[in-house]
Amino acid sequence: MTILIDDARWWWKGRKWCHLVSDTSYDELHEFADRTGIPRRGFQGDHYDIPEEYRAQLIEAGAQYAESRELVRRLRASGLRMSPAERRARKIASG
Repeated sequence: MTILIDDARWWWKGRKWCHLVSDTSYDELHEFADRTGIPRRGFQGDHYDIPEEYRAQLIEAGAQYAESRELVRRLRASGLRMSPAERRARKIASG
């Protein structure tokens, strides 16, 4: 199981956010999120957006730190990375 989390550096609605991914499967990612209390609404097609205040808790639960570039590299290598267009299309389809 490899769940990765990067630094919280993206601002949105007055909060800093980071990304949570699996380099193995979406099932693994959803299981980890469910087990740690992260709501499914944070899932963005290939990653969860996580508020900064949850980051330490997720690392304690087993998420491994990775710099953002490394996180994306491993997500692409796993075949799980979606393009922005794919994420938008998925969001529209799920309504």
